[in-house]
Amino acid sequence: MPRDIPVGNGNLLVAFDKDYRIRDLYYPYVGEENHTKGDPCRFGIWADGEFLWVEDILDKELKYAEDTLVTNVKLHSKKLGLEFVCNDFVDFEDNIYVKRVFVRNLLKRKREVKLFFHHDLHISESELGHTAYFDPKSNSLIHYKGKRYFAISTCCHDRARIDQFAVGMKEVEDMEGTWRDAEDGLLSGNPIAQGKVDSTIGINLKLPAYGEEEVCYWIAVGKDYEEVLRLSRFILKLTPEMLLKRTSNYWSGWVSKEDTDFSPLPKEIVRLFKRSLLIIRTQIDNRGAIIAANDTDIAHFNRDTYSYMWPRDGALVSYALDKAGYEEISRRFFVFCNNVMLEEGYLLHKYNPDGSLGSSWHPWIHGGTPQLPIQEDETALVLWALWNHYEMYRDIEFIKPLYSSLVIKAADFMDEYRSEKTGLPFPSYDLWEERRGVLAFTCSAVYAGLVAASNFCKIFNDLEMAERFLNVSLEVRKGIEKHLFMEVEGRFARMANFKGDDKEVDSVIDSSLFGLFKFGVFPADDKRIENTMKAVEERLTVKTDIGGVARYEDDYYHQVSKDVKNIPGNPWFICTIWLAQYYIEKAHTIQGLSKALPFLNWVAEHALLSGVFPEQVDPHTGNPLSVSPLTWSHAAFVMSVLEYLEKFEAIDVCPSCGNSRFKVKRNVHCECKKD
Repeated sequence: MPRDIPVGNGNLLVAFDKDYRIRDLYYPYVGEENHTKGDPCRFGIWADGEFLWVEDILDKELKYAEDTLVTNVKLHSKKLGLEFVCNDFVDFEDNIYVKRVFVRNLLKRKREVKLFFHHDLHISESELGHTAYFDPKSNSLIHYKGKRYFAISTCCHDRARIDQFAVGMKEVEDMEGTWRDAEDGLLSGNPIAQGKVDSTIGINLKLPAYGEEEVCYWIAVGKDYEEVLRLSRFILKLTPEMLLKRTSNYWSGWVSKEDTDFSPLPKEIVRLFKRSLLIIRTQIDNRGAIIAANDTDIAHFNRDTYSYMWPRDGALVSYALDKAGYEEISRRFFVFCNNVMLEEGYLLHKYNPDGSLGSSWHPWIHGGTPQLPIQEDETALVLWALWNHYEMYRDIEFIKPLYSSLVIKAADFMDEYRSEKTGLPFPSYDLWEERRGVLAFTCSAVYAGLVAASNFCKIFNDLEMAERFLNVSLEVRKGIEKHLFMEVEGRFARMANFKGDDKEVDSVIDSSLFGLFKFGVFPADDKRIENTMKAVEERLTVKTDIGGVARYEDDYYHQVSKDVKNIPGNPWFICTIWLAQYYIEKAHTIQGLSKALPFLNWVAEHALLSGVFPEQVDPHTGNPLSVSPLTWSHAAFVMSVLEYLEKFEAIDVCPSCGNSRFKVKRNVHCECKKD
């Protein structure tokens, strides 16, 4: 089930499912620890003896307020005769989640309405040894275990008020939890429970005919009682309304910091560009980890999550953020990578947000022979992204401490981890984490990483090393031409494996072949690249009403159909965007550039109403599959939009003065008078 509307501040992340239930609550790291473990925290309404949980309200619209990280959720219940507008946010600075609820009476009579907020917490991802109690000092419910505290309360007219509460046991014998206690409109008032517990609070409202009322609910999160008590007092002193305003203003300013001219693009693409930046930020921890996705439901598929920092994903996201002007976030990512880099000069599979090593299924031995359990593109792309960062910002003071410990160390490894016979990298796992071999995508990334290292060496006047790394990159490129290009087919293979003098080529069409031009190995208008990308588009386009582009032929991951001829795999957002990037890179005219727009429009058409991009969608229904939001999907979209504008600027040149008639950043441009 997708996470339609995440809100966060880099320390605290709260994510809702399509039924508008809190399903993930991460603190103190984005992606670690999840204090719900994916179980729902419910929002319920009682009126005139009728009770509904929010998941039972069919008329829901889950969106954000424009250009900010505050939700604008609308609920309408004909059965209850009520309408709701809800604004959810995490304060941009303090670890406070707030829900503001406007309740509107749709009937021509006075009514009593009760709102209930339920909490099924698994503090530190465990339900054992957990205490919940009503605290009269703060007029709130407190949940705690060890160094994790949660203070929960409501207010009306800026006065803290809990009219009902209950804490109790859950999932023990026949006890389902206090949320069941709420369904008659009255909570028991039990003041404390320990062990496997949950809690519910309620607030009672008197609504006049056609009248409305405002209620605010919050969760303050900290490491001890004094911290959450301080936050609770701060909420009431500043007021939830002011917290909302300051948070909304902060994110509006954050997402609009660059004075970018978007006029060549449709308004919906521009709207999603800004939304993507905001959603990306919710998935990034303040200490540098760029998390792939925070959607616990995927654990039901493989008993693990995407709440890790994959260096490849992080490098591509940081590249997009650098292009968009958010260099400070990228800097923290590069420092993170420097801190976890092994002494041998490579990065492992994935990492937890705190920098510890993440789970992995890549073995250290195969057939009795030791092997490195790596995806080498993850090491290489960090260098590629770091060089792009330097080119954009020229912050040599930032690069200096990373030069020996990250750049040289990784480049030495990429030089040494190669076959003398082919010039290509030794086998590693592919970016899809499914097969091991000598991969076109990985070879392209290694080429780009070595070129980046050579460039850095020139900056630091290490000219001998600069030449060495450049020569090695050229050897890699020659190896790609010799061993991965298929003469008969006229295109590149995705992978090869070598055993002595024998070579086994994997010629399956794979969208990741885009790396051959993206990372600068060959130009996009090279005939071999054109043939390769033509095959990608023809063979991987999904031939249903949904459309989009699959990862590769007969993709098994979450596979919906075995009609591989028409549905080679489920359509993925990043794979569809890669074709847009190909046409952008290849374009020499505005008409040629416009070929990218159908792929960007596809993304807009298949995003969730909130603007969230899933990893992939069902090829028949368009419903989201796997995790959402996928940070990489949003970053690829941001990257493609900016590359589109930059190419438009390069193409649209005035023949009289030679200046562009369009500027991405509003500065010098053609001022010739038009006829």
